[in-house]
Amino acid sequence: MVNDPRQPERPAALPGLAPEPLGQPGGLPDLPAGLPVDERHETANLLHSAALRLLRVARTADEVLDLDGPRASLLSVLVFAGPLPVGRLAELERVSPPAITKTVALLESAGLALRTRSELDRRVVLVSATPAGRRLLERGRAARVRAVAALFASASGAELATLRRAAELIAARLP
Repeated sequence: MVNDPRQPERPAALPGLAPEPLGQPGGLPDLPAGLPVDERHETANLLHSAALRLLRVARTADEVLDLDGPRASLLSVLVFAGPLPVGRLAELERVSPPAITKTVALLESAGLALRTRSELDRRVVLVSATPAGRRLLERGRAARVRAVAALFASASGAELATLRRAAELIAARLP
């Protein structure tokens, strides 16, 4: 294939990701049809696609957890936001109360979560992570951070500063 000087050079594929011959540099897709063609939407499109691919790389480290996606996600909520009522957990995880109850039971049977009655309202059942659940999640989180950090092993200080600033801007706007 001959390089076209009118086209920007595509960076090499990230480790663990096959190159995707899509419209944007790095194999990222073009803006979906029907959206305004402006800097905000084009940036959102690139961030969305890059975030999905970044998550795929991070998830390669999840064998440390030995949990499926729903249980790992719920354990994360319990560790970072916990103890919470079952109904609130269902809202946060965007599943039905019966589905969250099943997932809580699986975590509880594995010794990773604990159900207790609220001291303020005995009708309310609170779910929290156990110390074993916290340790497991931290091991998994560390493995994911190592996987993502490996992507940037050759990044310059300026590139890392740009990525850090972008992450801060995104985090500041998330609920």
